[in-house]
Amino acid sequence: MCRLRFQSLRELVMKGSSYYLGAALAMGVCCSSLAQNTAQWTPYGPGGGDARSFAQDPSDHNHVYLGTLLGTVYESRDGGRSWVRLTQIENRNDLALDNLVVDRSDPRHLVVGAWVLGKTDGGVYVSHDAGRTFTANAAMKGHSVRALSAAPSDAKVLVAGALDGVYRSEDGGETWNRISPIENKELHEVESIAIDPTDPKTIYAGTWHLPWKTVDGGANWTQMTKGIVDDSDVFSIIVDQANAQNVYLSACSGIYRSTDKGASYTKVKGIPSTARRTRVLMEDPKQPNVVFAGTTEGIWRTEDAGQTFARNGDLAWTVNDIAVDASDSNHVLLATDRHGVLLSNDGGKSFTQSNQGFSARQVTAMLTDEAHPQWLYVGVLNDKTAGGVFVSEDGGEHWKQKSEGLKGADVLSLSQAPNGTLLAGTVRGLYRMEGEVWKASGMVSPLQPEPIPDKQIKRGKRIVTIKARQPRPKPAVETTARVDSMSVSGSSVFATLPDGVIVSQDEGRHWNHIRTAAGVPLHSVAATGKRVLAAGGDKLLLSVDGGVSFRAITLPSGLAETWATAVDDMERLWIAGRGGLFYSEDEGATWKIHKNLYLTSASGLYFDRAGGRVLVTPGDPETKVYAVNTSAMTVTSWDAGWSVKQVRPVGERLAGATTYEGVVLQPKAANSDTAVAERQ
Repeated sequence: MCRLRFQSLRELVMKGSSYYLGAALAMGVCCSSLAQNTAQWTPYGPGGGDARSFAQDPSDHNHVYLGTLLGTVYESRDGGRSWVRLTQIENRNDLALDNLVVDRSDPRHLVVGAWVLGKTDGGVYVSHDAGRTFTANAAMKGHSVRALSAAPSDAKVLVAGALDGVYRSEDGGETWNRISPIENKELHEVESIAIDPTDPKTIYAGTWHLPWKTVDGGANWTQMTKGIVDDSDVFSIIVDQANAQNVYLSACSGIYRSTDKGASYTKVKGIPSTARRTRVLMEDPKQPNVVFAGTTEGIWRTEDAGQTFARNGDLAWTVNDIAVDASDSNHVLLATDRHGVLLSNDGGKSFTQSNQGFSARQVTAMLTDEAHPQWLYVGVLNDKTAGGVFVSEDGGEHWKQKSEGLKGADVLSLSQAPNGTLLAGTVRGLYRMEGEVWKASGMVSPLQPEPIPDKQIKRGKRIVTIKARQPRPKPAVETTARVDSMSVSGSSVFATLPDGVIVSQDEGRHWNHIRTAAGVPLHSVAATGKRVLAAGGDKLLLSVDGGVSFRAITLPSGLAETWATAVDDMERLWIAGRGGLFYSEDEGATWKIHKNLYLTSASGLYFDRAGGRVLVTPGDPETKVYAVNTSAMTVTSWDAGWSVKQVRPVGERLAGATTYEGVVLQPKAANSDTAVAERQ
């Protein structure tokens, strides 16, 4: 059976990749001792990520809505050239919004269909304020809604396709009735819906096993099989708005066209088998012979009603939805995986990225440039060649990709060698920036065998030394292991591997294992001066001689799992994870909880040397960010308005990495106010 839903393996990875997610009540803080700052932080990119669906305002062709995989809704007032985040439905980041409908009779009325990856969950959500707020429809709560369409001839008639059948509303989504027979063993797992342009009772439903049709509003259904390969998953169905005889559908077995209202189908030729995973079909409203096919290998276009297709753009694009401007056929938008929104002004012949204001990036690494405090580098997860590393040279406001040579590797950590060279730790080893290209830089010398001592034997009155035959040295090899964390102190660059700590003394060109920190799976390392602290799971290692040797120290009582480490300029050790935030002033012999900063979980730590403070983030679902002044041990807090995993100083303010929506920037005035509060 062919099975490619509108989810993919990368989405499964994305949902499980942040090991610190799910921490519930993250803190209880003695607020009377904290300097508080409440200005909302602002999202700034990097633009792109997963875009799922469009809906156009019928009263304003430049007004476009965008749905995402994270339950968020965006809008554009300039035809998709820039975007503004409106809301996250129910504050849930697990709702896939693959279907948005704007009421033609009332453009402020929106209806959204949602589903949840890996669960029979989702529903229908209704907005009456142009997408600012949404309310769950009680009747559809818990239904995994994969398709949603409004009848072209009656704006109040909506049809939803869910995993458990087909539902119909006649009042704009307020009430719903099931119109597919419960006893039908085939008409379920509905992935696509289309409605005849003149008859709202004629409905087409595509399932995970062939398409169906009703001409009486669901009282009776007929399976459409003639000309279609058996067991075809039907991803998309469209009906020609000018001639309802013409019906197109896409399936895992190809694209099909009917000229008799679905009584029979003919397979469309011209799209190679590798691109037959056609997720969406869209007809040009002004030119019915022009049809777009959004596939897992780019965007295809026909000008002869499907007789021939040609691909435009990059085969790396996975296209989830297409919007063709009803007033200008040259204006076409694509919603894609990883690349975000793509815009064409020539009828779909060429496209450029159009992600200003829209980011669905999962930022996993942050680095402030040592020589240029306004420069910020971030590494992202799950975006393959569309991701990697991004740099902003104006404090996080604008971004450009800097990923050539990474070959689509997920970036887990970033650092800067003492001479300023950029280093990246990825899921496939270490990389070093040379010019504008990343080069593999993971020549790691393995632990050499312990020397075998010479033997001394007595021969008569003489003691004879017999030289031991030493084992052959092991050559350096290119590591392909994941590198979760890096830290620099003096001339040393430290990095964690699943089997210990490695160190480089030549700007990241060559690396050596540290014997006393070998064989321990580690994911966090922090170094300041001679102190190096490394952690992983329930293991904690400390070096006080610049990484020459490490020893195990005891975890704080109550800390179940370590997630982040820091060493400050007062030689304090900081450790955070599931169980809270702790610090030690005696090399780990005892651990303390700051009296004004009690957290039950913390996801991020960073020692800001220039600011003389340790930056702390509790992580999801909390939105607070904290700074501990290392001289006075005073605490300052900000409510970012977002759940951020880690923060870094950039210029005159802080930048935070959200869970799945890129970087947010602190208002500049908020950080200057904080500096005053800390001095006081």
